[in-house]
Amino acid sequence: MSESMYYGSYLQTEKILDSQFPVSFREGNTPAHDEMLFIIIHQAYELWFKQILFELDYCSTVFEQETVNDNSEDLNLVRHRLQRVIKIMQLLNQQVEVLDTMTPLDFLEFRNLLTPSSGFQSKQFRLIEAKLGLQMEKRHHKDYYKRTDEGGFNAKDYQEINQTEAKKSIQELINNWLERLPFFDAKYWNENAADSNFMQHPFWEKYTQVYQSGLTEREQQKFADFKYVFFDDTSQISDVEIQKNLRSSFSAKALRAGLFIMLYRDFPMFQTSYQILDALIEIDHSMATWRHKHLVMVRRMIGMRVGTGNTSGAGYLEGALNKHFVYKEISGLATFLIERKKLPSLPEKLMKELGFFAS
Repeated sequence: MSESMYYGSYLQTEKILDSQFPVSFREGNTPAHDEMLFIIIHQAYELWFKQILFELDYCSTVFEQETVNDNSEDLNLVRHRLQRVIKIMQLLNQQVEVLDTMTPLDFLEFRNLLTPSSGFQSKQFRLIEAKLGLQMEKRHHKDYYKRTDEGGFNAKDYQEINQTEAKKSIQELINNWLERLPFFDAKYWNENAADSNFMQHPFWEKYTQVYQSGLTEREQQKFADFKYVFFDDTSQISDVEIQKNLRSSFSAKALRAGLFIMLYRDFPMFQTSYQILDALIEIDHSMATWRHKHLVMVRRMIGMRVGTGNTSGAGYLEGALNKHFVYKEISGLATFLIERKKLPSLPEKLMKELGFFAS
């Protein structure tokens, strides 16, 4: 007969509650009261990071399928999982306020005992970034990451991070999913839709005219951006750095589908897809809020001193805050929206195929 379930044994509370070992409490050191808070806060972070990774793994599994059925429960569950990640990130950002009850002098009582360990060495946070799609080449001070010397990762964590980075990220999977969406197939439009020049596609021909006519005199450069982002037209943008800033992670084909979803989000068929894209934008913003709060906290605690893990401390965090956006191109689609009342009408055949009307 199996043992009856008990709260403490089910949650392994003894293991959890017996896993705080303040260094300052060791023999020969002066106990620092706030080190216990410091440990528990960071352990709580790591538990929530584990849940975030669990949710992101599910989302990856769905988008790794060769065909994603928009009418199945899969996309709705992805939306739900991503919304949960947002809520967790909001909680983690609020948790910083608890850590802020520790003063700089409280922290100095044990800070030097932590060297060379650092929050930079959180393997799970690096895995979250990698799974979302933050590429090594786009990281601020990328040389900080690929190291196993003092202040870097141990060999086991380093290997796991490398293995995760070698897999397709959610950003790549979302790009592939968007590219497969059939909104612009010739069978729904007319023979011109089969032309390789998408600017001559019936939808984009109309949309381009409406978008350009809605730009103010000061916004005219946005039309050159528009043509590059969606059609790879470099005739007016030759600077490679400007091109990378406009579009580097998502293909033009994927962004055309992404904009289409945003434009027609009010139709039931598109609501889940739109909410998934919106959730990814919100996760990006939540991660930025996390970095900002961490930056403010570090400045308050140690000013401009070097971090315990041999990084530049606040200087590194400020750079990461500005550069570590994964879904800025999806967020940037708002630049190219037009008014609802001016949206091009969709062919009835396309609307029927997408389930707007009964066939």
